[in-house]
Amino acid sequence: MSIADGNTDRTADSAVYVNGARAATGPGLEAALAAMAAPDAVGWIDLLHPSEAEVHEVARALGLPELAVEDTVHAHQRSKLERYDDVLFVVLRPARYRDETEDVEFTEVHLFVGPAFVVSVRRGEFPHVSPVRRALEARPDRLRLGPLAIAHALIDDVVDDYAHVVDGLENDIDEIEDQLFSRDPQVSRRIYELSREVITFQRATRSLRQIVETLASGSVFGAAPGAGATDLGVGVQVERAFRDVLDHAIRYAERATEFRAVLDNALTVHATLVGQEQNDEMQRMTQASMKQAEAAKKISSWAAVFFAPTLVAGIYGMNFRVMPELHWTLGYPFALLVMVVAAFGLYRVFKRVDWL
Repeated sequence: MSIADGNTDRTADSAVYVNGARAATGPGLEAALAAMAAPDAVGWIDLLHPSEAEVHEVARALGLPELAVEDTVHAHQRSKLERYDDVLFVVLRPARYRDETEDVEFTEVHLFVGPAFVVSVRRGEFPHVSPVRRALEARPDRLRLGPLAIAHALIDDVVDDYAHVVDGLENDIDEIEDQLFSRDPQVSRRIYELSREVITFQRATRSLRQIVETLASGSVFGAAPGAGATDLGVGVQVERAFRDVLDHAIRYAERATEFRAVLDNALTVHATLVGQEQNDEMQRMTQASMKQAEAAKKISSWAAVFFAPTLVAGIYGMNFRVMPELHWTLGYPFALLVMVVAAFGLYRVFKRVDWL
């Protein structure tokens, strides 16, 4: 079933504007396309999660470039700006920060900007187009500037949403700095996850900056015959509006670069702290081993000191009948003297070598 046949659940809204005011049209895509044939009419078709058939239907009706349509059908594109004769194809990567999970969610928006139309294809539930449309419809003077005024409003909304992402990432990085020095065991995993989000955000902002720079300069218009500035409604006001968006895009791109540098430093600091902990543990183990070795030396030394008297006592305690010293009057004091001298001698030796 085509969109015109009533399958409108994926079409967020289709509107036609004449001289800055929304024209009355019937329901469905065919009615919007018919109204777009009027002089000075500008159509805006917004598709949410369209099927391949729906995209091709709109492409046939408006003569959209085949290569750009294939990119839209397959999605998962990088942010970019391409020109096909008198049609601009823009891929945006909107982002939002989710407080409940403390992460960044990315989606995709494809824009086809022609001389008298804008087609926005959204692959996610955000950004919400309705507030952008209402704000534009409240400014007929902006709508009179043509399709690029609509494209500007959509790109500006994406860039404005980046501000909330920057705030969320900044808060997460502050928390990581606290976790680093509190020795949280989960901090390395959090740094890694946040680094991936920041890298993706950095790519999106860097590409968006290049897109807006091109649109603000106007250099993308007028390279092909018959596609001059007036074809896409480019004027001084639109270029100024894009330059204002460019300022924000540059700031967020710079912030993303700063975040990545901070996280790289955090990884370095974490590795240093882990290495220091390992060194401290090795030092503690070494000191414990040294203490054990010292204790073993002392125990061995004292055992040797007492071994000599024990040896003498053991020999004379064997109770053999024929032992010359058993009937010697000085035998007992002599044995004691040998014990004392042997023990004292060993004590002096171990003391000299610092074993006692």
